[in-house]
Amino acid sequence: MHVTEVATDLAAEQQVLDDLLAGIADADWATPTPSPRWNVADQVAHLTYFDGTAALAISNPDRFRTALDDLMGVSGGGAEAVDDLTLGRARKMPPSEVFGAWRTNRSLLADAAATLADDTRVIWYGPSMGAKSFLTARLMEVWAHGQDIVDTLGLDRPASDRLRHVAQLGVITRGWSYVNRRMDVPEGEVRVELAAPGGEWTWGPDDAQNTVRGDAEDFCLVVTQRRHADDTELEIEGEVARDWLLLAQAFAGPPTDGPAVGST
Repeated sequence: MHVTEVATDLAAEQQVLDDLLAGIADADWATPTPSPRWNVADQVAHLTYFDGTAALAISNPDRFRTALDDLMGVSGGGAEAVDDLTLGRARKMPPSEVFGAWRTNRSLLADAAATLADDTRVIWYGPSMGAKSFLTARLMEVWAHGQDIVDTLGLDRPASDRLRHVAQLGVITRGWSYVNRRMDVPEGEVRVELAAPGGEWTWGPDDAQNTVRGDAEDFCLVVTQRRHADDTELEIEGEVARDWLLLAQAFAGPPTDGPAVGST
């Protein structure tokens, strides 16, 4: 897959959330979501901030470094200090302006993404990323934060084959989920077999002793920490596979725990 295809899928995933948000009432934007401290508007403001810095990372790395320094400068103050930086401006806006700001930054990101080649590397908050991985991470973010909004407001968002990006990210970050916690990665391969809207997706050797089988959306919900593995219909065989899915984290940042079993 080329970077242009990932960019197209990212734009499509953003538009799905846009269409859902266009149908909610102003009062719904203040509804608390599963993310601590965040309501629906905060979820969109988070996407707005990081779509904006993603556009800068591609088009103006020097200005991005300033944004990076700003974020690192407040990170020692904890989550609330980070929220003040990344969400504070949006928290003073009415819903229509929050919505408009996200649309603006999405457009800036789309324009910047159109300049990427498959072999481009993009500066980011951790190590630099390949262009395809960079845009895949943005797609994962809009899907995962969109899930928080879908769950909160009881909206309908059918699964699509764009979930392959999220699932792929979930698979390749298995090692990261341990390293991020300063833990050794358990020995042994894990076979992943997922049923998707357009067919079946597989990763890992056929003869692996540890396996994960089931619905692609369930797997994506687990690796983005939107569901506990035991609250899905995933079939998990082997201690290595189960251990992974109990701490899977397909996104960057400090280690976090997903929802407790039975909480969603």
